[in-house]
Amino acid sequence: MKKNLIDVAKVIRSKNSGPFELTLDIMFKKPSDYSYFKKKKIINKSLISKLYQVKSKDILGIIYFEPASSIKVTIKRSIPAGSPGESDIYGAQQHAPLLYLTYE
Repeated sequence: MKKNLIDVAKVIRSKNSGPFELTLDIMFKKPSDYSYFKKKKIINKSLISKLYQVKSKDILGIIYFEPASSIKVTIKRSIPAGSPGESDIYGAQQHAPLLYLTYE
């Protein structure tokens, strides 16, 4: 049965990690859900590449942070923050693709 990430996460957000990087944070409601995602490697480079239409080499890190039951993903921004053509200077609206993530 398919489940939605938004049902097990208490926070899904994005933010700048400097002008050239974007960070995605997923904070889980329960440590058991965090452990499941970590064990199954649901959040992985292939998934992030697909959701964010970035090359695998532009995914700078996927970090599992046990004390907060959270996953942090850092990707290279396609356009530096504040540059012409860039549409979200703070990176605060880039988490949307994760809101629709389903998993088994």
